Amino acid sequence: MPAPYPASDPDRVWFRVMRLHQRMLVQMTARIRAIGLSIPQFDLLSTLTEQEGISQSELAERLYVTKGNVSGLVDRLVQAGLVERRAIAGDRRSYAMHLTPEGRRLAETGLAIQRDFVANTLGRLPPAELAELDRLVIRWRDFARAADKD
Repeated sequence: MPAPYPASDPDRVWFRVMRLHQRMLVQMTARIRAIGLSIPQFDLLSTLTEQEGISQSELAERLYVTKGNVSGLVDRLVQAGLVERRAIAGDRRSYAMHLTPEGRRLAETGLAIQRDFVANTLGRLPPAELAELDRLVIRWRDFARAADKD
């Protein structure tokens, strides 16, 4: 029988984080689908609640996807009546993205669902443990960013 991994083994922690990510994604996907959206659609709509009037290129950067992916996603959301493309004065090639009233309603509904999910999962940690987890995640993120530069 192989020896068990020590609790502090980075590979073990990595797998736990990856499995947790997958579990949370499955759970959130089901909740967001219940209001008629996919996760990418919700991501785009919720991003527009933070800053309307940005271009598709800016949306692609914020969502970490290609311009082509955003273009197709925006096309579908425009057809569904959730997003509007508005001309940008002086720029015939770019459009500003805006939520329609229905797009804003769905985005806000999705954000409420997300806040509830986070409150009932991560939000159940005591404040000190949450602060420590946040500190560690930021350190891990910084290591990952540095690895991008290698």
